[in-house]
Amino acid sequence: MKNFLLTLLVMASGLVRAQTAPPRIVSLDGTVSEILSDLGLENRLVGVDVTSTYPESLKKLPKVGHNRTISAEGVLAQQPTLVLTTEKAGTKADVLDQIRSAGVQVVSFRQDFSVEGTRKLINDVAAACRVPSKAKALIRQVDTDMAKVQKATGKPNVLFIYARGTGTMLVAGRGTPVEKMIALAGGQNATPQFTDFKPLTTEALVAADPDVILLFDSGLESLGGPVGLLSVPGVAQTKAGKNRRFVTMDGHLLTGFTPRLGKALSELAKGISLTGKAL
Repeated sequence: MKNFLLTLLVMASGLVRAQTAPPRIVSLDGTVSEILSDLGLENRLVGVDVTSTYPESLKKLPKVGHNRTISAEGVLAQQPTLVLTTEKAGTKADVLDQIRSAGVQVVSFRQDFSVEGTRKLINDVAAACRVPSKAKALIRQVDTDMAKVQKATGKPNVLFIYARGTGTMLVAGRGTPVEKMIALAGGQNATPQFTDFKPLTTEALVAADPDVILLFDSGLESLGGPVGLLSVPGVAQTKAGKNRRFVTMDGHLLTGFTPRLGKALSELAKGISLTGKAL
């Protein structure tokens, strides 16, 4: 009987240690990784996905792949006790189930692309890591940055083009994170007729006639810079093309709704303002 009770005591003690020990975290979403770093938890990260590029120090961590093509084996190789992601990251449900079946806690957050959604995600990540009080200071910083945002002048009509060379060019419709960023920055989406993304066509481009064309930095680079963009059929016929109003931003900063949201909106608003300097 004494041996049995001793065994139960040892097991209970081990369980308590497992529950109170600092988690070994793998993050499968760049925004979550950035939040973890801002909460002072970067030292708990033992692996991240390839979208985790900010801050720079995250690039030194082991990579477990792209969040949409991640394997359970690659994640489990880092021996995590906690895996964090978001629904929008796109990691397959069966992969997350495999990770759970290995005894690892998995939390998939719902991310709303709004100011309040950013605040909530910060709170949710802090709570999942058992440090809810750390969220308050970070949210205060987000609010401080948001208060400094000055919206774009002239209510610019903005077309976002996702480009990977001329072979892959898509435009953003309703409900996309980039459309919400454009609206928060004081602009309006030039292509609100459809949801999600659609292939770019010359006819639609000319019909939209945007004041500004917005791209990721990497997207414009893939086209060969402003000269390459102007060579895309229809671009030169738009107001944006005629005035060379092309704006680029880091992709994660523009669409991640990270704790740098206020800074991202200030940069975007300044770029798309019709009184701003064209490229």
